[in-house]
Amino acid sequence: MSARVVQPAEGLVGTARLPGDKSISHRLAILGALAEGASELVNYSPGRDCRSTLDCLRALSVRIATEDADGVPKVSVEGRGLGGLEAPAGELDAGNSGSTLRMLAGVLAAHPFESVLTGDASLRRRPMRRVIEPLERMGAALEARAGEFPPLRIRGPAGAGLRPIDYVLPVASAQVKTAVLLAGLHAPGTTSVEEPARTRDHTEIALGAFGASVTRERRRVAVHGQTRLRGGRFVIPNDLSAAAFFLVAGLVLPKSNLVLPQVGLNPTRAALLDFLLPQGAQIKVLDVETQQGELRGNLHVRAGNKLKGGVVAGALTAKLIDELPVLAVLGTQTEEGLRLRDAAELRVKESDRLHAIAENLRRLGARVEEHPDGLDIPGRQRLRGARVESFGDHRIAMAMAVAGLVAEGETTIEDADCADVSFPGFFEVMEALRE
Repeated sequence: MSARVVQPAEGLVGTARLPGDKSISHRLAILGALAEGASELVNYSPGRDCRSTLDCLRALSVRIATEDADGVPKVSVEGRGLGGLEAPAGELDAGNSGSTLRMLAGVLAAHPFESVLTGDASLRRRPMRRVIEPLERMGAALEARAGEFPPLRIRGPAGAGLRPIDYVLPVASAQVKTAVLLAGLHAPGTTSVEEPARTRDHTEIALGAFGASVTRERRRVAVHGQTRLRGGRFVIPNDLSAAAFFLVAGLVLPKSNLVLPQVGLNPTRAALLDFLLPQGAQIKVLDVETQQGELRGNLHVRAGNKLKGGVVAGALTAKLIDELPVLAVLGTQTEEGLRLRDAAELRVKESDRLHAIAENLRRLGARVEEHPDGLDIPGRQRLRGARVESFGDHRIAMAMAVAGLVAEGETTIEDADCADVSFPGFFEVMEALRE
């Protein structure tokens, strides 16, 4: 485990080199494996999580090739068609990726062989009951440690296969929604998922792009099963959740003048901009276009007036779930601070993110009040450099790097290279932009 030292900065200036969208990359790789024909995925996320998805698919006999074309990662997937995956020789290792494990659980639930999905120590502590329950209702057999923790042992039904279901999610979760829809692809008839709050819709968009029959009405999405998928070429936008760290740093460091290129602006992900812009954030959205159903554009960020701060609660919490660690850092620099609620989900991410945020901000001299489902973070606080922990969590490591840019004096982040899970080279990109 390696530490990183972050020195304070006056601004970030230039154009940030960002990775491809992690959420979209997972989904396109899996659907490419289930399609007929080849798929080419340009700007595939280079992070360890998305590599775990490729490794698991290879273990299921999917032919995958990777290359770096002028600095842009490209992945070629030879599809095997619905039901065409083969039994793996051993356990499928999802590494640190809950997305890989949950989504592949939906696919494997439709195959009549036995498979085991596992991961690293952090992933094996993350509860999976919410994905197990609907897949069991569809007819798959799943076993888990203590009934809910990985490893997951999965066997799909023989004979008639899975049953379609109409499922109401008890808690909003794009990953669980995706698992059910991917299982539903293999079932006859229509499988639907109704959400308590709208979550990111990359799965629905990707299904349509591959030729699946998908319908959406309010918070209900349905897929008609056993429709043949067709491979194709996809250009993945840059990751807004990765851009968020530079977005926040650019807003709070006084000499910033920063461009974040070709960032995904999917409306179900753009809540970050919707939250920041009314507070006075100087963010211009330029050159907006849609490719294969996904909106993208360039973000031009400049520091300006102090942001007001505000409340993140209810449906907004679900929409900002990946950005909350860095928004907590931003909260210390706003006029009114940040009040976060309905975020108990953060306690079962790669780390207990509520505790990790509170602990690290306190080490940096901030006042933070921790609640079972959230945090109260006063604004107008001065941060002082200190030694902080990543807790093995990529988003905590990157959020603390932003805090280190703002703090007075040197900040050391323990086990900082866990940022490679989603953003290899994050610290180098940040240093190259330092003013």
